[in-house]
Amino acid sequence: MARATREIEFTHFRIDVGDDGVAVVSLDEPGSQVNTLSEQLQDEIQRAWPQLQDDERVRAIVVTSGKKDNFVAGAKIEMLQKVQSAREASDLSRGGQLLLDRIAASKKPVVAAIDGAALGGGLELALACHYRIATDSKKTALGLPEVMLGLIPGAGGTQRLPRLIGAQQALELILTGKQLKARKALQLGVVDEVVPQPLLLQVARQRAAAFAAGKPLPARGREALVERLKKGKADQKLLMALALEENPLGRRILFRQASSRAQKKSRGNYPAIPAAIEAVRTGLEEGMERGLQKESELFGQLVTTEVSRQLVRIFFAQNALKKDTGVDDPDVRPREVREVAVIGGGLMGGGIAYVTAAIAKKPVRIKEKDDAGLGRGFAYVRGILDERVKRRSITRLDREEVMARVTGGTGYEGLERADVVIEAVFEDLALKHQVIRDVEKVVGPETVIASNTSTLPITRLAEASARPENVVGMHYFSPVHKMPLLEVIRGAKSGPQAVATAVALGKAQGKTVIVVNDGPGFYTSRILAPYVNEAAWLVSEGADIHQVDEALVDWGFPVGPIMLLDEVGIDVAQKASRTLLEAFGERMRPPEALQKVIDDGRLGRKNGRGFYTYDGKKKHVDASVYRLLPGGEKRKRFDVREIQDRLVLQFCNEAALCLEQGILRSPRDGDVGAIFGLGFPPFRGGPFRYMESEGIGEIVRRLREWEQRLGHRFQPAQILVDKAAKGERFYED
Repeated sequence: MARATREIEFTHFRIDVGDDGVAVVSLDEPGSQVNTLSEQLQDEIQRAWPQLQDDERVRAIVVTSGKKDNFVAGAKIEMLQKVQSAREASDLSRGGQLLLDRIAASKKPVVAAIDGAALGGGLELALACHYRIATDSKKTALGLPEVMLGLIPGAGGTQRLPRLIGAQQALELILTGKQLKARKALQLGVVDEVVPQPLLLQVARQRAAAFAAGKPLPARGREALVERLKKGKADQKLLMALALEENPLGRRILFRQASSRAQKKSRGNYPAIPAAIEAVRTGLEEGMERGLQKESELFGQLVTTEVSRQLVRIFFAQNALKKDTGVDDPDVRPREVREVAVIGGGLMGGGIAYVTAAIAKKPVRIKEKDDAGLGRGFAYVRGILDERVKRRSITRLDREEVMARVTGGTGYEGLERADVVIEAVFEDLALKHQVIRDVEKVVGPETVIASNTSTLPITRLAEASARPENVVGMHYFSPVHKMPLLEVIRGAKSGPQAVATAVALGKAQGKTVIVVNDGPGFYTSRILAPYVNEAAWLVSEGADIHQVDEALVDWGFPVGPIMLLDEVGIDVAQKASRTLLEAFGERMRPPEALQKVIDDGRLGRKNGRGFYTYDGKKKHVDASVYRLLPGGEKRKRFDVREIQDRLVLQFCNEAALCLEQGILRSPRDGDVGAIFGLGFPPFRGGPFRYMESEGIGEIVRRLREWEQRLGHRFQPAQILVDKAAKGERFYED
């Protein structure tokens, strides 16, 4: 058999047949760290499959990966960028479906042996196999994340997964793009078995040989759930959900509820969500073949939408940043970081300590002013770990391993070994200057000192340093363990190696990292300020707080600007606003009413008093705050488009000013920073992609209109005026 299969050259996998009659197909895409369901791989499987089926010596087939920690990471996204029409995209989908149909129809049992990521097309390939075994590796993850690219599964995922685990559970995975660890996948029935990594191939061969010898394949769908229920492996809720799916009335209720929940969450901004629901519904009500047709048809339509194109662009921008060292000189290499120290064990310091110890897996030492503060820092790290243990994301042993990497003290002893020291103390220039001086007395001459500041210029902070080339900014976002962005700030004297070291550490901590040049508010804090200010101006003009927030959530932001003020802290926002007002003048001035809110003792969520109430599970606007605002409790309705336009234009115009003034290195960094740091709607591509999609000339026209009505704060950035006049864009593609 080995000789027969190699009569045709296969470059994307190898086939080995043992004495047990099991053919092991090891996927191994050349020149890549991961396997993808590329056109080349699909073509080669199509050519090899008849040989595997016809050779009498092959009794069963195991599909596995020749790469470490990866099964198949999904379809090759570059294929989608070349697509010119919905029909072309539908044909791609249909080709994948036909290939996997062929695998599913194999007369010989096919076992998927999964180690590492089986995502998108990778999971669809596994679903087409007759039996699935996954390893218990921490890197094993299964999911259908196509919705994150504005798409739906296009190779049968919307049909096979619901038939395997029920529509309700399948829709939850498809509509959220959630990834499952192996044990959870086993619990849901996505995989049939979980084994230790070293035993994967051995067990897969044994199962394949047993099925070939006549052992029946396990039950699927409802029968499988009934069996699992009898064995105590499925809960009553899951079985009731499946029973609901098996009658027409129940299905109508199920899909109506799914549509309602999805609409509420997505606000109609993601067309892939109703498309996924429609594909699943069609398959269950009209049969598998009709469902596959609907899937490929909808997939084709979605590929050509502006939403999908923007999400795909962000995907590639993220990937490009993973390779970006943060400096332009290719010869600069980051210093090796073996240990990290954090000055301050509060919410930010504790969060930084967590991502360093748990994600980067590096020893971290917390320095606090007293034992109580140190205890809070340790408790913060452990609290995150305890929650992960509770959710069964990690084991108790994993938790103790992470905690063993966290040490601390109330003095500077122990910091001499740190390669990077990150200060996360109160936003006070004199205090930060003192910390830098104290740290430099004990650390080595090459130790990088980073400030987790959101507004104070790094160049001014470095004035206290004897080695300013080692001083950079590392602006994390709260909560640190959840927010994906890290903004590294290069001061006027920051050395390239210090910047590259901060970037490398941030990546090791699991962050998407952008590098910006120094300036008041840097990039993210600076562009957020006029956006929030404009919301405050609207409220001062009599707008209803809830209407303002809802308008921006409808536009695509995860929370409204006034609620965000409460979350950040009204006093914190005001202090940042003062810094930016000093730097940029009247266009950054907030309305006076904001000070009255602070004078009333309203700081936001942290003291339970702000624009919203915090005395119940659901937050409501605190109507008493209107007594402090112009217009009192009698609010007026604004046109939703006016609310959205005023705030979004402020956000985008400030981003353009940051590019014009050299704060940003590129529009790409500006888009990624806005999306992953501030929640700018990813389906709009970021502020620069959004301005291009609207037309830069149109953006300038609207800014001019608002400038005439409301004044200087809407004056368009010169870079926008120039590009509009020349017909230029920010991006070449």
